[in-house]
Amino acid sequence: MADQSEVQPNRSLSGLEVKPVYTPADIAGNDFARDLGQPGEFPFTRGPYPNMYQGRLWTRRQIAGFGTAQATNERYRFLLEHGQNGISTDFDHPTLTGYDSDHELAEGEVGRLGVAIDSVRDIDDLFLDIPLDKVSVSLTINHPAIVLMGMFLSVAQKRGVDWGALRGTVQNDSLKEFHGQKTFALGPGPSLKLTTDIVEFCTNHVPNWYTISISGYHIRESGSDAVQELAFTIAQGMAYVESALERGLPVDSFAPRLSFFFGCHNDVFEEVAKYRAARRMWARIMKHRYQAQQPESMRLRFHTQTLGSTLMRQDPQNNIARGTLQALAAVLGGTQSLHVSGFDEAFDIPSEEAMRMSLATQLILAHESGVAGTVDPLGGSYFVESLTDNMEEGAWVYINKIKEMGNGSLKDGMLQAIDTGYIEMEIARSAYEYQLRIESGAQVVVGLNQYRSENQQKLELFQFDPEEEEWQKGRLAETKGGRSAADVKSALASLKQSAHDDKNLMPPVLEAVTALATEGEILDTLREVYGEYVDPGVF
Repeated sequence: MADQSEVQPNRSLSGLEVKPVYTPADIAGNDFARDLGQPGEFPFTRGPYPNMYQGRLWTRRQIAGFGTAQATNERYRFLLEHGQNGISTDFDHPTLTGYDSDHELAEGEVGRLGVAIDSVRDIDDLFLDIPLDKVSVSLTINHPAIVLMGMFLSVAQKRGVDWGALRGTVQNDSLKEFHGQKTFALGPGPSLKLTTDIVEFCTNHVPNWYTISISGYHIRESGSDAVQELAFTIAQGMAYVESALERGLPVDSFAPRLSFFFGCHNDVFEEVAKYRAARRMWARIMKHRYQAQQPESMRLRFHTQTLGSTLMRQDPQNNIARGTLQALAAVLGGTQSLHVSGFDEAFDIPSEEAMRMSLATQLILAHESGVAGTVDPLGGSYFVESLTDNMEEGAWVYINKIKEMGNGSLKDGMLQAIDTGYIEMEIARSAYEYQLRIESGAQVVVGLNQYRSENQQKLELFQFDPEEEEWQKGRLAETKGGRSAADVKSALASLKQSAHDDKNLMPPVLEAVTALATEGEILDTLREVYGEYVDPGVF
């Protein structure tokens, strides 16, 4: 009798039906021109560009951030020397939530899980000797994004770099914080306003910058399945489009500078189907719902990060295989940018050895596997095309529910779905069901609930320097002591008045960071206007 653990499941990781065999009958309703098309052509199912990796490989963008700006700058240089070609920045928890390093809530967290940033001086140090007009930069920040973006622009201006030459992304996805990462600083309405301020300002002044990285990654890390990740991410994107349209921005002026950020789990074909469905859905939404005219406005481009939640402390070197599978799925699905999580991240910030291995994984995929040799290599597969259709169908159920909650408006629907806890409850249900499958053994996790090894793998883990927190606090005190208090007071007063007057806050934020106002001071000013946000909690 066959081992039950080796019997192929009849459902994907997210519960979609998987048949033993697929035939042309499973995609009999598909029309090639309508549903697939050529790569680089509407509806972009097969890829956003005609020649994909034949013309340019995906960007290898390993995220980095820990301790002080100087420490992270050293890691940037290490990664660039080992084959990375794009910089991605992870910030510590105080920075993500809008508190300075000397705040009582920041104690013990400064630089712990990302780099600590308090003032524009830190951003200057973070990108020391990094040519901002030549290296693509990603800032993984959300509610305080307007402050960090202001600091970045101020540094570029100080160095004489034209804003038009800057290329990169600010995550700036405020809505997902309430059911994803939970590093919020303001309520849903005010944070959406700040997100839209950045879109409006950069559309007019920083033309090559991606103004939002609409993020499904954190939704998936919170426990959603692939269908939910797809649905809630697309719904967030629609909310941002509607918010920008309400500002009077023509859709084709800002839509080309929207990007996406997805996670990648272990179910290879489901993940490929998710990415293909996302491109098709977004193209049709932008064309038919929002009347976009330019192909660039309909062309969904995305970054992928392999999922930290899939990494195990048990037999951690098995995580190299998991990261490779997930990276393969992302490439087969047509990602434009990729981060492979370090195999030791279940323990701490990835070590240099883990990051070197992650970059090597990408290089081997690119140059030795053959997967970059043709565009959409799984296109036309009866299984993949059927799974893509099923993924899209499942996502529309959630999106239509949110649209109903907003009486036809996705922006209002998303705010309502956040306020009522609808999205959070759906994710919690999915996470609970997945955990039950692991605990029952129905979902095999090698080394965790089956195939356990008796050998203890020894790792050289990243060592966090606790003295860096005190150094950062000293740096902050020095900054505050050496600036013009009058200039800071004036800039913050101007910011507060602009917030009261419902103006775009990027210009006064730029004035404030240039005067050496800190991130915490700027966010405290905004909290005075918009109020403190208290998470209602959903159980």
